[in-house]
Amino acid sequence: MDGHSPEPPEDEPGETVDPRAIDLVLRVGELLLASGETTERVNEAMLGLAVAYELPRCEVQVTLTSLLVSAHPGKGAAPVTGSRAIRRRTPAYWRLTALHNLVQEASIGMVELEEAHRRLAEMKRGRPPYPAWLVVMSLGFIAASASVLSGGGPLVAGTAFVATLLGDRAAAALARRGVAEFFQLTVAAAIGATGAALVVAMGNPAHAATIVTGAILALLPGRPLVASIQDGITGDLVSAGARMLEVFFMIAAIVAGLGGIVYIAIQLNVPIDVSHLPSAPATLKPVQLLAAAAVSVTFAVSLAAPRDVLTASALGGGLIWVLYVLLRGWDLPPVLASAVAATVVGVLSNWLARRHQAPVMPYVVPAIGPLLPGTMLYRGMVELNTGAPEDGVLSLIGALSVALALGAGVNLGGELVRAFQRVGLSASGRWARPAARRTRGF
Repeated sequence: MDGHSPEPPEDEPGETVDPRAIDLVLRVGELLLASGETTERVNEAMLGLAVAYELPRCEVQVTLTSLLVSAHPGKGAAPVTGSRAIRRRTPAYWRLTALHNLVQEASIGMVELEEAHRRLAEMKRGRPPYPAWLVVMSLGFIAASASVLSGGGPLVAGTAFVATLLGDRAAAALARRGVAEFFQLTVAAAIGATGAALVVAMGNPAHAATIVTGAILALLPGRPLVASIQDGITGDLVSAGARMLEVFFMIAAIVAGLGGIVYIAIQLNVPIDVSHLPSAPATLKPVQLLAAAAVSVTFAVSLAAPRDVLTASALGGGLIWVLYVLLRGWDLPPVLASAVAATVVGVLSNWLARRHQAPVMPYVVPAIGPLLPGTMLYRGMVELNTGAPEDGVLSLIGALSVALALGAGVNLGGELVRAFQRVGLSASGRWARPAARRTRGF
């Protein structure tokens, strides 16, 4: 023996990690999350791209404000990790559709990495399907349509339109100065309520509730509400809690602006009381059916949904209103009627989205617009400021319950479709959603 021990074998090189692939996964996830997609769908898309571009043993972590991707080459090599912060979330549902198509094509090997980067850059530079002035005007059209849905006429609709546009422009001015979104919403709600108070002061109290209902409906957070409940149902409790807190602060801002103006108006002896609120506006008159459809269509425009979704939005808004009116006619309480109607619309929206191989959010979020509880919020604030605080608290709780019922209903519809889907990323089955294993709370 020569006294020399044999040299240990060198580690074989591990699998290579292409940093461009990690960058693509992060950028697609960032754009999806910023454009309004739910956490589960973002996670699915990022993992699909990681598999398509051969990132070894890739882990993806998605929260409301950050993304993390980590690939492990193996053979003792250090993992390669990248992260991105989500600093701004602007609803752009047209991008969701384009990104969904990119992920689908890349997952089956139809898009090379360089081509995927090029298409992603085009999406970021792309323009929404509507001019900027129409997106701004759509908020006023939401308010006008909602006021007609609550029983108002052309004059009321026009007042709600103007008040909502003024509130939105005031909020935009505050945003340019860096004022927090909470106070932007507070000011917007206050301007809408001021329009209603002026109408009461001029001797038309019956029109006030319909004006403020429209103005509030244009501000209510339907999009984050649906996303927060879906995140909670699918087990992503961190993002669900963050989104629900976001919804809470948005509603609190609306309530603060509305309540402040109602209080000031009452102190100035403006005769605001609950007797002028619409008691049973839910009917199947043609005008209200058209108004419900218009609410959903204008919601879709405000969210920059693709143009080919507008017809489905109109049908969804009309359908959810018809179902709600019929269920209320059978003496179901508002919360249960809203949940059942939203479930039916959720099933149809998810089925339609799968049929077109498109994301479901552009179909489902605008459809729930006609049932968002603007009138109940206004009633609660009037009751709180007119000597009936117990009734006011109950009305506010009722409004929140209806909002949650809408979000839970449309997500239940999606789960029902998933339960009978046998192919695709969202199919049912043992391995379709690992997070759905039974844990019984442990």
